[in-house]
Amino acid sequence: MEMKKRINLELRNRKPAEGKELVLDNCRSDDGKITGLTADFENLEFLSMINVNLLSVSNLPKLNKLRKLELSDNRISGGLEALAEKCPSLTHLNLSGNKIKDLSTLDPLKKLPSLNSVDLFNCEVTMLMDYRESVLELLPQLTYLDGFDADDQEAPDSDPEGLDDDLDDEDEDEEGEEDEDDEEEEDCDEDGVVDEGLDDEDDDDEGAEEEEDDDDEDEDDDDSEDEVVDDAAPGQKRKRDVEDDGEEEEEEDDE
Repeated sequence: MEMKKRINLELRNRKPAEGKELVLDNCRSDDGKITGLTADFENLEFLSMINVNLLSVSNLPKLNKLRKLELSDNRISGGLEALAEKCPSLTHLNLSGNKIKDLSTLDPLKKLPSLNSVDLFNCEVTMLMDYRESVLELLPQLTYLDGFDADDQEAPDSDPEGLDDDLDDEDEDEEGEEDEDDEEEEDCDEDGVVDEGLDDEDDDDEGAEEEEDDDDEDEDDDDSEDEVVDDAAPGQKRKRDVEDDGEEEEEEDDE
């Protein structure tokens, strides 16, 4: 992918001034030069252009707030004056895997007073006699060279200036927003369950009322049957009385 297209993709519909971090690793530069990157990225603090076939950084725009620059695995052999001129706040510079052969190539970095760390792994300059001592003498503002200080103490993983912490905070904010959305969805699901439970209870109440009504109807039917039996009883009694009177008359005639 061309560098210009990659920059537009990384912006994600944001304005250049809104970005603090820009990663262009493994894209393709035109003629070994930086393209598509402008001074509109005025708030950029971290820029990574690893393995983009760069030959020069001469057309790097003015980036006053840039603190960390990753340029490893390119073909840069000189022209570092542009960094001193256009990135005055630079603290970390990674030039590993480039074509730097001589100490004199690093001389322009003297003009970067805030430069704290430089990486030159896999550059030919590292093969020179007394390489580490010579570079630390040339650039006395450095604390770390190739990840170690003058006492061979390894550099911490995080940026001592707090850049990595700032970027991590932004990621945590985005994760926090996602968590809040998930919690809202869970609340909605719980509300739905409660509503369904209430509906079920209403249905149960209605069912119980209908059963009570059926019981009342059954009781009314039982009462009606009892009344019919009571009404029939007097008639049957009268019939028995008549039969008893007839039997008495027959006994008198026999006498």
